[in-house]
Amino acid sequence: MRHAIHYATLETGQQACSAAMIEITPIPAFQDNYIWMLHEPDPGQTWVVDPGDAAPVEAALAAQGRSLDGILITHHHPDHTGGLDALLAARDIPVLGPQNPSIRRLTDHFGHGDRFSLLGYEVEVLATPGHTLDHICFLFAGHQPPLLFCGDTLFAAGCGRLFEGTPVQMHASLALLAALPPETLLHCAHEYTLANLAFAAAVEPDNAEIQARTARCRQRRDQGRPTLPCSIGEELATNPFLRSETDAVRRTAISRGLPPTATAVDVFATVRAWKDRF
Repeated sequence: MRHAIHYATLETGQQACSAAMIEITPIPAFQDNYIWMLHEPDPGQTWVVDPGDAAPVEAALAAQGRSLDGILITHHHPDHTGGLDALLAARDIPVLGPQNPSIRRLTDHFGHGDRFSLLGYEVEVLATPGHTLDHICFLFAGHQPPLLFCGDTLFAAGCGRLFEGTPVQMHASLALLAALPPETLLHCAHEYTLANLAFAAAVEPDNAEIQARTARCRQRRDQGRPTLPCSIGEELATNPFLRSETDAVRRTAISRGLPPTATAVDVFATVRAWKDRF
């Protein structure tokens, strides 16, 4: 059975996107993180993705009168795992994540191509090394539109820093996500959108789609609303890290010293290194 999706928020006065059977709530954490909370209709299950901090999760559960039934983890960084001990102190629930022994509280480990059932859907695990070597994404491919929980691999108009992986790895990971259906909705772990769009505009100053998206996202933030989720289609039109093979991004990389014979990976690496200093 295919369910509709509903986006809720903890911010007063914000409105949901659509009527739904499964609800997704972005829980703000730290300065710019989102912990995604997914739940079925009452009395269905409730799961969270990447709880770096337990306190906002507990507050969201209490506000909605829900219990926590499980946790998804995309990678080992503390702002994605730091709330595990507190959330599990009085709970015996599954914690699903990558094959990384440093994440001590995992109950189930998954790698690329693994599948499991959750909230009425089959979830496919996609390995996306680059930001970290253990990074995975969770794809609800059977939902219409498909849903992707992509941690710090792919951001709205950006991508994660290469803390552990190589440009070759990250470029391949982004290509994997870019090949998903364009209507796929991305649930990224950070509210970086406006800063990423400012960089995207520097890479492609003549890209009207970037300008229009910036205006839309600035309006949402001015209203106190998240810029997420966003779609793969939007990213293909505006995200320079998914556009390494376009003439416009290549010209910019060449203007920054890259030889004209450079590969798409070289273009990606040059643009990513520029973003690190932007």
